[in-house]
Amino acid sequence: MTKSHWLINSNRTEVKRFIKNEKSIDGVFEYMFVDTGKIIGVFGKEPPIMTTTVSVDIDLAREIYKRLLSHGWKTIEEVWIKKDS
Repeated sequence: MTKSHWLINSNRTEVKRFIKNEKSIDGVFEYMFVDTGKIIGVFGKEPPIMTTTVSVDIDLAREIYKRLLSHGWKTIEEVWIKKDS
């Protein structure tokens, strides 16, 4: 599975996940999914409610990531426990 990169806003109410589109063609057409989610309840106890997903060129995804960091967003690891099916 592709590694995801997570950011959280300074209010700890919203997250963004950046993950490479596995159907991208390396070096030709590389795209990232940028997911946005809202933190509901206590951070870390429940997974965020994902509200939107967009697919963007990998260079634009990097620009968005850097811009969010410059606006106070912080990197985090995925902390939500995955439930067994």
